[in-house]
Amino acid sequence: MKTIEEYSDEELFYMLNQSKEQSENAFSELYRRHSPRVFAYCKRYLGNQEEAKDVFQETFIRFYKSADKNRVMTNVPAFLLRIARNICVNFLKQKKNTQGHVSYEDYMASQEEKKYSGDDELLNLINTALDTLPEKYKEMFILREYEGLSYSDIAEVTEENVSNVKIRIHRAKQKIREILEPYIKELDKF
Repeated sequence: MKTIEEYSDEELFYMLNQSKEQSENAFSELYRRHSPRVFAYCKRYLGNQEEAKDVFQETFIRFYKSADKNRVMTNVPAFLLRIARNICVNFLKQKKNTQGHVSYEDYMASQEEKKYSGDDELLNLINTALDTLPEKYKEMFILREYEGLSYSDIAEVTEENVSNVKIRIHRAKQKIREILEPYIKELDKF
């Protein structure tokens, strides 16, 4: 008999509909395997740890509720990232609609979090450049460069065609290069 760690993601997904013990064990294993990646995605996408935690929790709640005996599951990581992506997008839309302004304290706290999130100056510059990208480019760039997904996996997560994915990633890289070019030249002087 297999241990829980020996089951594939797809087998574990189908076990979510079994007995309570099997369901809990399967969910725990899927959570163990995929939670770091999903949380990292949420944090990068939202740029705020507390908001990322909320979205992250909601992602796994929806994932668990989505388990259906009739659902064909071929790619659990992509499915989880699609759920996280949709919640992030909706969260930002809702936040934009409900916030007329950002308090000075909240703004300063977010700047401090970004400032101390990494010691590497270039990494901070890249993160700043990433924050300036339009959402459609930012999302593709994060999925490719930070999450390491293939173009076809990104297409599946974002429900776009592969050609659009490639174009948006290329444009995101171009925009980041354009944004960083003056800073890189400045760093070269030292």
